[in-house]
Amino acid sequence: MFFAAAILAASITAADPHVTRMGRAAVEADGGVRFSYPGVSFFLNFEGTRLGAVAQASGDQSYLDVIVDGAERRIHLGAGRQSMALAEGLPAGPHTVEIVNRSETWQGNAALLSFDTDGAWRDAPALPDRKLLLLGDSITCGAAVDRVAGEKKAGASWANPRASYGMLMAKQLNAQVQLVCYGGRGLVRTWDGKTDDLNLADYYNMALPTQPASVPWDQRGYRPDAIVVAIGTNDMSSGIVEREPYVQAYVKLVRTLLQDHPQAQIMLTEGAMLQNEKQAALRSYIAETVRVVGDQRVHAIASTGYPGDSVDSHPTKEQSISIANDLLPQVRAVMHW
Repeated sequence: MFFAAAILAASITAADPHVTRMGRAAVEADGGVRFSYPGVSFFLNFEGTRLGAVAQASGDQSYLDVIVDGAERRIHLGAGRQSMALAEGLPAGPHTVEIVNRSETWQGNAALLSFDTDGAWRDAPALPDRKLLLLGDSITCGAAVDRVAGEKKAGASWANPRASYGMLMAKQLNAQVQLVCYGGRGLVRTWDGKTDDLNLADYYNMALPTQPASVPWDQRGYRPDAIVVAIGTNDMSSGIVEREPYVQAYVKLVRTLLQDHPQAQIMLTEGAMLQNEKQAALRSYIAETVRVVGDQRVHAIASTGYPGDSVDSHPTKEQSISIANDLLPQVRAVMHW
């Protein structure tokens, strides 16, 4: 609904109060907003027949979803600064816009610098009061959800965080959500066994975990009611990780979450790609972590392992729906939602 009178302005910055933002990002001195986590979203209302934007990308692997009055399109950003039409030829009158980053940090970072219209800006949309924080890896990011049969290698265009289990859950729970996720990373080691690269405890504290110049995140900027940690698939990629140091690292992370977010319930799960002995091992590590922490705000919730398909081992779009449906009743039970 539109309540206030329209505000006339040819152009506004992406950080303008007429733009609502969801997700971790960094506001630049010129009013531009830089981001790299998938699912970072911008919402605005305007009157007019067109909407344009100025954007910037660090490379050629950034994609945005643009949803105008419910109609969706995908935009590919080229490297560098660019002007683009988000919508044209609209009927005169009010319009709603949502812009969502599809791409992952390892595929590059992007920025929205400004918006322009031939009409007027309306009040920024309000976000739900409930807040979720999802910490994870490529599964949480929605990697390969929009896979294309016949393509031999996963492309940046395959990712679709709006179809990820986390954003699906948020929609069902009427909650806003941050996806703090990084493909190929784990709690203590990456998919290829590296322990000296960014892993969850590192990028949890970052607004942009881009290297070599990451941007820190102030945890006071977002107070989640519920935190779901779905990590461990990549830790187990090269074999079952050693129990004691893994549990110690998990306990340290959970205690950090408890300290940073005293208002939040914290749920730990093993993710949706592990099966058999690896799944069993991680479940036992999570149970031990919960026992050692010994806090009533920390819970273990179970995931079902899904095999992906012949194109990619990540969960399919249909399996992502199933993951959300697996986790939703458990989250509702913990949160009394």
